[in-house]
Amino acid sequence: MPSADPLTPERILEATEDVLRRYGPAKATVVDVARALGVSHGSVYRHFRTKSELREAVTARWLTRTEVALTEIINTSAESAPAKLQHWLAALFEAKRHKAGDDPELFATYIVLIGESTVVEAHIRELVGQLREIVEEGVRSGQFAVDDPAVAAQAVFDATARFHDPAYAAEWQNPSIGAEFIAVSELLLRGLRA
Repeated sequence: MPSADPLTPERILEATEDVLRRYGPAKATVVDVARALGVSHGSVYRHFRTKSELREAVTARWLTRTEVALTEIINTSAESAPAKLQHWLAALFEAKRHKAGDDPELFATYIVLIGESTVVEAHIRELVGQLREIVEEGVRSGQFAVDDPAVAAQAVFDATARFHDPAYAAEWQNPSIGAEFIAVSELLLRGLRA
């Protein structure tokens, strides 16, 4: 029975996530998405011209959720730059841990999709850009002493990869990972301080 709700890109992306969770990226098809929505596959193609475009959009949607949460830390926090950086890094780590632990089937699917995707580079640029904003704020306030905030932001991102790069997801459940995260982030903060 067709749905009474209008077919929107957002509804298609939600259904695509469900289909990917159920069938995995190798078996999920646009026909499966259409069937889940109660529409023809042509209706889905009116919003996303190809299966590849649909997969890119669902991957971008997944990555954007993290970006939005982290942007809120930058835009709404009255914390000092060091505290904001610590908060941002912890939020990134927790977001990635939750994605991996709360829905392992979908996380595994996204690891495959990310390998096929061009949106990952934009996601990383966005995250490094957010870090740069925090570092620049710290330099302006005299709390950080770095010559090039862009270089420092990239270094912080690279140094914390173990806590946000999906390649390390298997380590995120280790009992000592929280203490290891704190040790790395505190070391980075000491290195940035004026």
